[in-house]
Amino acid sequence: MRFRSVIILLCCIAALQLNAQTITQGTPVIENYLRRQQLLGKIDSTLSFGLRPLNLGKEGIELDGGVFDPSQYFLEKLSFMKGRGVVKLLPAEVRTSYDSNFPDSRNDGAMIRSRGIQSLVSAGIYAELGPLSIQLKPEFVYAQNRAYTGFSENHFDIIWARRYVWFNRIDSPERYGDKAYTRWVPGQSSIRLNKWGLSLGLSTENIWWGPGIRNSIMMSNNAEGFAHITFNTTRPLKTKVGSFEWQLVTGRLESSGFPPPDTTRTLTNRRLYWPKNEDWRFFQGFNLSYSPKWIKGLSLGATRWVQAYAEFIKETDDYLPAFSNLFRNNDNNLGPRDELQRDQAAGIWLRWIWFDSNAEVYFEFHRNDASANFRDLILDSDHTRGSTIGLHKLFKTKKDNRFIQFNWEWTQLAQTGGSLLRRAVGWYTHSRVRHGYTHNGEVLGASIGPGSNVHYLSVAWVEGKNRIGGAIERLTHDNDFLRFAFEDSQDFRRYWVDYNIHAFADWEFENFLISGNLIYTRALNYQWELFHVPFTQPYFVPGTDRGNLHLEFKVAYLLK
Repeated sequence: MRFRSVIILLCCIAALQLNAQTITQGTPVIENYLRRQQLLGKIDSTLSFGLRPLNLGKEGIELDGGVFDPSQYFLEKLSFMKGRGVVKLLPAEVRTSYDSNFPDSRNDGAMIRSRGIQSLVSAGIYAELGPLSIQLKPEFVYAQNRAYTGFSENHFDIIWARRYVWFNRIDSPERYGDKAYTRWVPGQSSIRLNKWGLSLGLSTENIWWGPGIRNSIMMSNNAEGFAHITFNTTRPLKTKVGSFEWQLVTGRLESSGFPPPDTTRTLTNRRLYWPKNEDWRFFQGFNLSYSPKWIKGLSLGATRWVQAYAEFIKETDDYLPAFSNLFRNNDNNLGPRDELQRDQAAGIWLRWIWFDSNAEVYFEFHRNDASANFRDLILDSDHTRGSTIGLHKLFKTKKDNRFIQFNWEWTQLAQTGGSLLRRAVGWYTHSRVRHGYTHNGEVLGASIGPGSNVHYLSVAWVEGKNRIGGAIERLTHDNDFLRFAFEDSQDFRRYWVDYNIHAFADWEFENFLISGNLIYTRALNYQWELFHVPFTQPYFVPGTDRGNLHLEFKVAYLLK
């Protein structure tokens, strides 16, 4: 029986019999509101927001009732054994999205890349008895999954062959079959033991690692949550030198089961498609945060993850790969060939709140390949690097509870010039673990995907939980592929660049938490395609430019 099926069964049993509730990833309004409240000094400064979902309740973070009252979010229905046991109802949620011409959804959990209408419905129950807690919150996904134009048939055969170098190194189908897509998943469910600010349990919840608001390089809710064992803190643990938060995860990653496009293509009588090993992947990773006692609002973090096919893990008996040596030359457990069977990444992050300015700065710096030794690390620190830098600030207005919110974030995943001298595998792709860093066909890290760079700038009016604003975004798609595919022709006109204009709103209305986002995308040189014109025409010719309208609407109903 699959791990996720076991979790569902145990959840049902515990619910029939029957300390840390979570604000699940993707829940409208609440998480953004709490982060703003911390900038205003109303929430513990040692909370890093680098390990999410956030935990509430007796073993979770401490919140002033005037800031947020968990009893308004979790409706208590039953108390038993003199208050030691309790059963609560979780908010019912509906998320709906629409893409007019091509998929453009991100950070949407179990929802998939799909053209047309797509919906996710979720409701749940939470119960606890002493240190035991259970959260059962399954999700149902429906996607219209309409056909759309993907990688163009107009590209030359050699360009298709080079594209298949990417398709063969990641599980990222353009389309999930040719019919409407439906799927039941365990969703944001868990069984845990919680005590002293610590939690040990089984979960399928989405996880977010790092301080990013728009993108997280190492772990986000871009893909469906995967089945995992977790040992984590539920609140910052205070010590004489500062506060610590951490999460250690060991889990199971699955394939989507859907192939890339046009798998019958050949070049010089050789088939381009190389079927993947359908074995599941063993994943292990940790995220550690430290807030020094002497610098208020500063959080320093370190993250590492390793994945490999389960068969390889069994053969090597290496069930703690995340704690193996960081450097290849010092790894005595594996030979050079064996070591290549593991996909890994590691890095650091920082978040610093400036309370006098109601602002925060944050950054992430990670590497998608292990260095040979420390000397190699400091000589070639940009090798396979990925980075994010961001600024988030609230500007005061004449009204005490009303602010102007500003957020700028810049994420870079494209390889640097060092890749000309040293082979650099793109983020989330791998030559041996050929499903890449994915689960059910979607990247577990930054939603922009391999080799991409993005600038995001937003401004909003905020008052309490309510927010209305807009954003502009420039996304450059997979420059690593662009350089590889068109290096010999030196065709630098083909950058695939999206310009996105956002209009968004968050609102609390009686029992409803409502969030909406409208995005118009103008994609220049969509799928790196240019029109073929005679040489007498100007060099910078029009490309295949496409427009897309993306509408996203989330509603959570609080059962008060």
